[in-house]
Amino acid sequence: MSNYRRHWLPGGTYFFTVTLANRQSTLLVDAISTLRQAYADAGRRHPFETVAICVLPDHLHAIWTLPDGDSDYSQRWALIKSGFSRTLPAATTISVSKSRKREKGIWQRRFWEHCIRDDADLERHVDYIHHNPVKHGLVKQAMDWPYSSFHRDVQRGVLPLAWGGKDEREGDFGE
Repeated sequence: MSNYRRHWLPGGTYFFTVTLANRQSTLLVDAISTLRQAYADAGRRHPFETVAICVLPDHLHAIWTLPDGDSDYSQRWALIKSGFSRTLPAATTISVSKSRKREKGIWQRRFWEHCIRDDADLERHVDYIHHNPVKHGLVKQAMDWPYSSFHRDVQRGVLPLAWGGKDEREGDFGE
């Protein structure tokens, strides 16, 4: 087992990547209403602000700001994952370990988190989230992907509708 240490900053802002166990799955967009419900339920139980989010077929990226004095993002993700999984059938193949823990095998157990350091770091990560469907070849422009906070930011006047087309942003995000 890895010796990974999480960073806990009460009231902090974090970037997350959360992934399905089956990377070829389209479950997150196929069951988007179930995911939205689980996300909202977790937010009611343990509030957080969603700064940015993008749901892709097999993974999602989000940036959250937690309330002052609160650093428990793990509990929130556990609620979202379990709330989403509860309504779905188990994966067709489940490891012995997951079966023993009564997991359905839908999600990867872990998630990746990064504590946002400053305004420039936040801007880079928001851009990464909004550009992700273009990067993965799902659409040609960020505005064409329906499962993203990009549309909220356009409505608020933060971003222009034409932001993030393939030609404009290509090469900015590595991988």
